[in-house]
Amino acid sequence: MEKESYDIKSMTLSEIKTVIASMGEKPFRAKQLYEWMHVKLARSYEEMTNLPKSLRQQLAQKYPYISLREVTIQTSKLDGTKKYLFALADGNYVESVWMQYHHGNSVCISSQVGCRMGCRFCASTLDGLERNLTPSEMLEQIYMISRNTGERVSNIVVMGTGEPLDNYDNLLRFLYMVSDENGLNISQRNITVSTCGIVENMRRLAKEKLQITLALSLHGSTQEKRQELMPIANRYAIDEVISACRYYFEQTGRRVTFEYSLVGGVNDTETDAENLCKLIAGLNCHINLIPVNPIQERDYIASERRDVLNFQSRLEKKHINATVRREMGRDIDGACGQLRRRFGDLN
Repeated sequence: MEKESYDIKSMTLSEIKTVIASMGEKPFRAKQLYEWMHVKLARSYEEMTNLPKSLRQQLAQKYPYISLREVTIQTSKLDGTKKYLFALADGNYVESVWMQYHHGNSVCISSQVGCRMGCRFCASTLDGLERNLTPSEMLEQIYMISRNTGERVSNIVVMGTGEPLDNYDNLLRFLYMVSDENGLNISQRNITVSTCGIVENMRRLAKEKLQITLALSLHGSTQEKRQELMPIANRYAIDEVISACRYYFEQTGRRVTFEYSLVGGVNDTETDAENLCKLIAGLNCHINLIPVNPIQERDYIASERRDVLNFQSRLEKKHINATVRREMGRDIDGACGQLRRRFGDLN
């Protein structure tokens, strides 16, 4: 995407300085505008009361102001997790999740409307890809939740609907903006980006040498098992994907996270655990074991608790860090894509 086609909330501070200069305004107006958008989280130009009215009118004429509309919020009775459904300007919907942990508040955001990756156990992909989200639409999910909860977001996970690395340029701009000291200034070390394994973009991201965590949706310990669950495996061999993970660590020094959804009777056996140990041997990594979140359109079931713990034990015996992810918001359409899809069915 060309810079000129970005909306104003997707522009960097240096780009906004150029916009302000082109309007014949004083340079300091750029910093004020940027702060209104990314620190004070203004909903519209009208709220920017220290900007001249004439400037606000010019901006409104030339640059539509991206804001999301809150459609519904589900709050978990189990753990207080909040699931948001937001409407975009074009009538599409995206989901975001707010989670409270002892180490701070985390927001899980979407990077696309829908998804074309086709992972068998995910509701996000059932209707395919609608479109990419802009940087502003990714940022605005965080801003909306911050305004709603009145609390600071300290951790961001790009693990909602969509494949972030399938929206690479917008994602990269979002990452730089959300960690910009002039904006929310969220530490890159507190940002995780999940991918199902688009190898060339994993390597591109590694070369940026950001300090974010890369999380690979692995879900299978062999090429055959991964192909069964993830169509992307037909394009990228598992060895190719793991090689890209090793490259990411070499370039950034950041430990890679593997997401491994445990599906009962499919990828949770002792043999699967042994194969996984061999696959990632010697790689500085951490494994999140996730009992799969059932969706009505698929017949996959979560692994039994004893199988989950047995799987974890086998990894730890090989000195591989593995944790069983705490399940958040299961009573509120917690899995990616469930709320958006259910709302669509009702309308």
